[in-house]
Amino acid sequence: MDNNTQTPTRAEKNQVKKHRVRNTILVLLAIIILTAGGLSWWAFKNTKGAIDESYAGTGVNKSRNVSNVVKSGRPISILLYGTDTGELGRTYKGRTDSMMLLLVNPETQKTTMISLARDAMVSIVGYEDTFPQKLNAAYAYGSTSTSIKTVESFLNIPVDFYALVNMSGLSKMVDQVGGISIKSPIDFVYSQETAHAYGPNLYRFHKGETKYEHSDDNGKTWSKSRTVMDGDAALAFSRMRYDDPNGDYGRQQRQRIVLEGLINKSANVSSLLNNQFMSTISKNVRTDLTFGDMTTLASKYIKAKNNIVTEHMQGVGTSYPDSEGNNVAYEVIPQKEKQRVTDLARKTLGLKSENTGLPYGGEVPSELSAIAASLRPSEDGGKTTPDDPATANTLDDSNNENTTGQ
Repeated sequence: MDNNTQTPTRAEKNQVKKHRVRNTILVLLAIIILTAGGLSWWAFKNTKGAIDESYAGTGVNKSRNVSNVVKSGRPISILLYGTDTGELGRTYKGRTDSMMLLLVNPETQKTTMISLARDAMVSIVGYEDTFPQKLNAAYAYGSTSTSIKTVESFLNIPVDFYALVNMSGLSKMVDQVGGISIKSPIDFVYSQETAHAYGPNLYRFHKGETKYEHSDDNGKTWSKSRTVMDGDAALAFSRMRYDDPNGDYGRQQRQRIVLEGLINKSANVSSLLNNQFMSTISKNVRTDLTFGDMTTLASKYIKAKNNIVTEHMQGVGTSYPDSEGNNVAYEVIPQKEKQRVTDLARKTLGLKSENTGLPYGGEVPSELSAIAASLRPSEDGGKTTPDDPATANTLDDSNNENTTGQ
């Protein structure tokens, strides 16, 4: 069991209950991998309208010339994240869920997926006066550009592209491929309606087995065991968090299991390229990958999808009171762990080694520096104190400036 798993606050539980769908990242990964999955030019041409409709620039000056990077077939990074507050294009954006970095290296023919802790404590770039915040709040404060800048500053790595998905697409995609058959790593029961192990629309999964059952009456009666998950069952399987002994890290594992099941079931990608499926993409996806970028991915990067490596960023649980005095759970990422992730990402991208970013990404206001320092974990997992010589705005063992895009 992860000793750093935090018990959710009442406010967090209430917020979860409002979410109908979560963990959007699965849809996005499937769209990028499957849509670019060795299709003919004719097939791509038929998807151009949906891809063009999904395009949305960031207004961010990229850390490097991404057009040249893609054309030359060098490794690229994509920030994958999603929102669960309704259709894209709405006025209210909400927070993002299950942020992930996708590193695609056509030279080694390997794709590395790094899950970023959504509850990581950060200072949001451009909104430093709101510190402390969670990483997944960056989008709510300043949209895509703010998320990119904060991740880049946090880890000192370039973000070449982004892709944002509304979670409602996941259920539709799983149904489009006729369902998926996957094994659960743990026993658990989960309701789509309550986000807990009780209520209507209840699913029961079994460790090491593909079978599951469904109940509409709080578990009084169960359906016969099934082995193929439809979209709703896949959502339930990937959403549960609070009853997983490994918390959000366990949920990330189940998300990857669903993704792998979706990819394996979707070997015949051309069968998905119908008007209904492409309409789902255009309504639920926003990305700054152009149609031209996607065709290049298909020709130069597609072999990297056959070797997928998964990683995650491990934090230390802590809490800090909000403006109303309620303790909010955070994950504070030790500099040593951030450096490990930075080293992995930069090596995968073919970039020279550099120090990781500032402890919290953006600068911390001077009046909050002592508090920020007190929340930093030591390398043995304990907490530092406000008198610790390491301050909130300095890099460990170095005073060098970041060089994200080198």
